[in-house]
Amino acid sequence: MFEIKIASVDDIPLIRKLCMAVWPKTYADMISPQQIEYMLELMYSKEALERQMNEGAVFFLLFHDGEPVGYAAWQEETPGQFKLHKLYVLPADQGKGRGRFLLEAIIAACREKGGNVLALQVNRNNKARFFYEKLGFAIAREADFDIGNGYLMEDYVMERQLN
Repeated sequence: MFEIKIASVDDIPLIRKLCMAVWPKTYADMISPQQIEYMLELMYSKEALERQMNEGAVFFLLFHDGEPVGYAAWQEETPGQFKLHKLYVLPADQGKGRGRFLLEAIIAACREKGGNVLALQVNRNNKARFFYEKLGFAIAREADFDIGNGYLMEDYVMERQLN
């Protein structure tokens, strides 16, 4: 059975634990170990996660049979326009419907809040792009984002209409 919990600052240690189990494996073939380390500090330090929560990002924790298996973060950017910032499932739990369940819960929450569009960014070499396409997202454009320290995120911006 799946369960979703809205995370609070008290859940940051669990988010960080899940992240460390997913992130290095996910990006090992896409970006350098140095960039992974830099991005983990940039986006997943305790302070960075607190800031994201304080700025309106909603974090979902996904549990399967009581065990944490994934997390996601999303927020409203402008009225009706939402952004999925993160969606990760433990490697051993991928391909089993967990990511779909989590994404469908986010889509439902965005619709409840009057959402028209849900956007996301995905590394251009990330096979997760195909997961998103299967769930109705389409590539809107390519974009490079300077994240500092000489690193770029080379992404597709994908969107899904919610209405």
